[in-house]
Amino acid sequence: MDQFFGEKFWDQFEGIVKPNIPQINIYQTDHELLCIVNVPGLQDLDKLDIYVDYATLELRGVIDIGHEGGTVLKDEILQGVFDRSVSLPFPVRSDKIKATYKNGLVYIQLHRFISDSGRKNRVNVRLLEDE
Repeated sequence: MDQFFGEKFWDQFEGIVKPNIPQINIYQTDHELLCIVNVPGLQDLDKLDIYVDYATLELRGVIDIGHEGGTVLKDEILQGVFDRSVSLPFPVRSDKIKATYKNGLVYIQLHRFISDSGRKNRVNVRLLEDE
């Protein structure tokens, strides 16, 4: 199918045909973002990679519920290797990030980046003397 439609054809259906993993909710206040990421069964926190670059959040890891044996009758919990990149609504500070894990959820707190160049600076006007 990829040869006929091309590799990029399926990108537009991502999230419809196959839901994204991990699922993520993002909540915004004036100067902060709270990202809540669903990562069930995480035993080793070092196996979850979180990267923040300006206005992009990247998540890499594995969701493995760790059950073996028996015949699968229903398989709704998404699992496997993931590499997900999410655009953030504004740039965030790289020096002020907090991430915690509890009950299968990763809570990532991000703070808006406000550059000094974004402030209004008063420009002094000098009188130019006739020479």
